[in-house]
Amino acid sequence: TGHGFIDILKNTPRYLFDELLKDLKSGHNIRGTIYMECGAMYRADGPQELKCVGETEFVNGVAAMSASNIYGDVRACAGIVGHVDLKIGARAEDVLRSHIAAGHGRFRGIRHSASYDEDPGVLGPLHGRNTAGLYLDKTFREGFACLGKLGLSFDAWLLEPQLPDLIDLARAFPDTTIVLDHVGTPLGIGRYSGKLQERFADWKKNIETLAKCPNVNVKVGGLPMPFAGWKLRMHEADPPSSKLAEQWKPYVDTTIAAFGAKRCMFESNFPVDRFGCDYVSLWNAFKILAKGYSADEKTALFSGTAARVYRVNLN
Repeated sequence: TGHGFIDILKNTPRYLFDELLKDLKSGHNIRGTIYMECGAMYRADGPQELKCVGETEFVNGVAAMSASNIYGDVRACAGIVGHVDLKIGARAEDVLRSHIAAGHGRFRGIRHSASYDEDPGVLGPLHGRNTAGLYLDKTFREGFACLGKLGLSFDAWLLEPQLPDLIDLARAFPDTTIVLDHVGTPLGIGRYSGKLQERFADWKKNIETLAKCPNVNVKVGGLPMPFAGWKLRMHEADPPSSKLAEQWKPYVDTTIAAFGAKRCMFESNFPVDRFGCDYVSLWNAFKILAKGYSADEKTALFSGTAARVYRVNLN
């Protein structure tokens, strides 16, 4: 049947500044965005471990375009999260310093995904990129140690059954700011098909344990991706915002209850989340979900936490 992630790659072959601007100007009051690495625009030559710096060089150019105000007063790519292969150990420090230089004040940290499952049906085209237990690996942790030294943050993407690995990492590096992406990616696909509800209790227990690590924050979103199994093919009709909010509510409310709004931030995760809904509907769903929270909590969820964690001032 194919995997939903293949649909995303086929249907969004290009998502650059023009496409982003179109979404940013589609009706919501978007003040700025954080760029999240996706393996794009790597250098074609030079040392292998420095090729990833090309992504930061490129994105900083987009950020400079946006900062000109020619395209309106939104700050696209106001903070940049790049990638470094931390499996190179302590040598990662030099690569991180190259990113900092290339970002001209906008580089904030890296993401190094550990997403892994033995069933190829879970990750689809992303299967095989990681081995099991990456965040527990000794050499990876030697590389990870460079982040705190340079005052950089770490975005963690892994799958719900792997959450104990992140708990272990967060405890080992209590002074490094960590962001859990996509509320830990609940699974209802591949060998987990039909098991989303069954696994909720395990997910909740791990989220509540992770919340005891004060250095961890959470990006609340990513739920329209294929992994939860609510929608399996991109061409299926998008549900209305009210239905999205209903599907996501147990995960959103549990995460905010565990971490508090000041450590949670709503994320668009676009264009990947286009798999399950459009940009306008996504933010409408978050607005529905935020209705019960106080004004201060709403500010944290929609902007404050992201501005603090990624050190961005949009005033």
